[in-house]
Amino acid sequence: QLAESGGGLVQAGGSLRLSCIASGRDFNDLGMGWFRQAPGKEREFVAAITRSGSSTHYTDSVKGRFTISRDNSKNTAYLQMDSLKPEDTATYFCVADRGGIATIMVSADFWGAGTVVTVSS
Repeated sequence: QLAESGGGLVQAGGSLRLSCIASGRDFNDLGMGWFRQAPGKEREFVAAITRSGSSTHYTDSVKGRFTISRDNSKNTAYLQMDSLKPEDTATYFCVADRGGIATIMVSADFWGAGTVVTVSS
């Protein structure tokens, strides 16, 4: 089970940090990631991190602004979002998978319910 938190309303240029707590299985065995879905648009991949945290991957539109990380001692993954833009407005979903980054990008096994991020101009 995945539970996201940290969404909210922020002005353009601001920052938010999303958190995702995983329960019910060994967090160390799971790659983690984030997707988002803007109103009227398809769901898109945002970022992913390997089980150890040694590798990360981002979609081009967030590179240099977003940082994914994890704390295996707290069963928690994070998405630090800086320099936010109105086009970042979306529902953000935490995902987990036993596979690596490539698998997460295509078909993650587990999904959270989502947290809403709204960036005002």
